[in-house]
Amino acid sequence: MAFLFDLDGTLVDSVYQHVLAWRAALEAVGIELSIWRIHRRIGMSGGLFLSALLRETGRAVTPEDIRRVQQVHAETYGQLLDQVRPLPGARELLRELSRLGIPWAIATSGRMESARKTVAVLGLDPDSIPLVTRDHVRHAKPDPDLFLAAAQLLRIDIGEAIVVGDSVWDMLAARRARALSVGLLSGGYGAGELLEAGAYRVYEDPADLLQHLDEVGVRSPDYEWVVQQGTEADEDLA
Repeated sequence: MAFLFDLDGTLVDSVYQHVLAWRAALEAVGIELSIWRIHRRIGMSGGLFLSALLRETGRAVTPEDIRRVQQVHAETYGQLLDQVRPLPGARELLRELSRLGIPWAIATSGRMESARKTVAVLGLDPDSIPLVTRDHVRHAKPDPDLFLAAAQLLRIDIGEAIVVGDSVWDMLAARRARALSVGLLSGGYGAGELLEAGAYRVYEDPADLLQHLDEVGVRSPDYEWVVQQGTEADEDLA
């Protein structure tokens, strides 16, 4: 078993900072959109994200516009980074998996430039953890490439992995990769949306998932002791 985590909205509370950064970036090239429309696309590949939003506006953009949008997004997100915090239980969840010897990796549609800064918010060194970003694959979410690359990095079969994400794009990518997926509500999507997109369990945030790891098949050494004690107690009652 291994866990493949999305980053923004799954381990760190950064979705809305990205939304504001994308709004500023779009406005830099004269495109105005309601924030809710931007939020619904967070988690997608940046290219698909822009294509979808531009399709809604009917606006044609030049390659220079696209470069400008990406530049302003990165700059604005960097300015908002001091507002970003780890989600409740994120650090503890990763520590517990490591303690149990269960491998994990982070796979994000973001570029390495912003992902490195966001990972640092978790108190992790981006150079010492398994980290896959948009820079490493041909296509990002909802394509399966990121999760497939993360499984390969861990040298495990994708069928043995559990994908944890907060958006429908994470769930769709996991389904296309043929991995089980767990949805978290901490990115702003509803439980119904995540379940419909393929999640087999939904929890509030990493802390909630940590409290229910047994529901996704994780067994700690303590579990075996409890089972043995329970068996002995049953025999005493008999």
